[in-house]
Amino acid sequence: MKEKKAVSSSQVVMTQLVLPTHTNALDTVFGGTVMSWIDIVGAIAAQRHSASDVVTASIDQLNFIAPIRKGWVVNLKASVNFTSRTSMEIGVRVDAENPKTSEMFHTASAYLTFVALGSDGRPSLIPGLILVSDIEKRRFASAEKRRAQRLANKNNDS
Repeated sequence: MKEKKAVSSSQVVMTQLVLPTHTNALDTVFGGTVMSWIDIVGAIAAQRHSASDVVTASIDQLNFIAPIRKGWVVNLKASVNFTSRTSMEIGVRVDAENPKTSEMFHTASAYLTFVALGSDGRPSLIPGLILVSDIEKRRFASAEKRRAQRLANKNNDS
């Protein structure tokens, strides 16, 4: 494992304006569009942490909580929750803002696993995490449990 990095060093905030091309017949954002944004913001956080190319290994627990409407502003926040040797879990929270009322809505959350790649295209070692706050420590412990469950599910499928 490489030298450890602080969680804050790779956090990302990405903002999108919901345009008509992002919406369905109900003038709400397509779920697939939100998924794409989540994957992008997660990948940026994973790249920042690992200082390497990354690939998405899985997206789990993607929960759509509320619709996002045309003309709203979407803020996606990504943070590294957990690291192992070559992979990391990134947590993403999606909030939408109605610019006419300034109301904020939590609209989606997801956990993604990314694998860092070396120049040979094979998994490469990544830095561990320096956990500072109680929130970071709680997220790490929760992510560690989710990873164990993912690995158990993977072994049961084989």
